[in-house]
Amino acid sequence: MAFDKKLMDILACPVCKGKLDLKPDANELICRNDGLAYPIRDNIPVMLENEARKLSLEEVEAHKGKA
Repeated sequence: MAFDKKLMDILACPVCKGKLDLKPDANELICRNDGLAYPIRDNIPVMLENEARKLSLEEVEAHKGKA
C-alpha cells in the first residue's frame, strides 16, 4: 500500500502549521517555510520535529522556486 496522497489536504507542518509538499522520490514531506523534511516510513508520515531532517541550503533554494 502506498502513501495516500489525499492526506496532503489535511496534513500540515507541526512546527509552523504550513503546507507540506510531497517528495515521493525521497519518501518525505517537505516544509518550505521551516526547511524541514519529514520522513514517510512504511507509508506513514512521521510528523515529529525531532524526526525531521533539516534541508540543505541547495534543497531549500530548489523548493522555494516551486509553487
